[in-house]
Amino acid sequence: MTCKICGKETVLVYDKQFAINYYRCENCEFLFMDDDALISFDEERAVYDTHENSIENQGYVDMFKNFLDKCVLPFKQKGRLLDYGSGPEPVLIQVINRDYKFETDHYDLHYSPDKVYEGQLYDVIVSTEVVEHIGDPLPVFKLIAKHLKPGGIFAFMTLYHLNNDEHFSDWWYRRDETHISFFTLKTLEYISKECDCEVIYSDHKRLTTFRKL
Repeated sequence: MTCKICGKETVLVYDKQFAINYYRCENCEFLFMDDDALISFDEERAVYDTHENSIENQGYVDMFKNFLDKCVLPFKQKGRLLDYGSGPEPVLIQVINRDYKFETDHYDLHYSPDKVYEGQLYDVIVSTEVVEHIGDPLPVFKLIAKHLKPGGIFAFMTLYHLNNDEHFSDWWYRRDETHISFFTLKTLEYISKECDCEVIYSDHKRLTTFRKL
């Protein structure tokens, strides 16, 4: 199996608990689920329909505000912003519209499928807990970069894997059947170059910001 990000050979990582094959790239460190184990579009939607997050959940709102404070506001405080993968209830957009000075759009494959970003360029694109759900993420990263203005930023949240097969076999993050793609900072640095971007912020755990060159 070749890596979906860099095209190099991968090594097999077998998940005994769920009897699923994963593949880890030793070049860029991308780790991904075997396509044969992926659930259907409708099954994926059913999982997302169980999520119960709202703007009344202060802990959830605080998570978003921390994300914005670290990944967005040090670089952009106003302009046009797209939330890519806004979820069943676009809480992040609600928080931004309420507390910050951005003009906003949002898109979600399941819940807001109108491609409002087409023909548009943004100062900021945000995406929280989305890219781990995408089976072939590089084209999506490139699509997002295409819709950034020069100097625009893409800020996103996804938990990094530790590039350790033993740790992965016990890692709680992989237990969500919709989590199918996993990254390290090395993976994301490779992706950023492929997208004509640069990494300008990482907390080395789950938060990352790209800037369009």
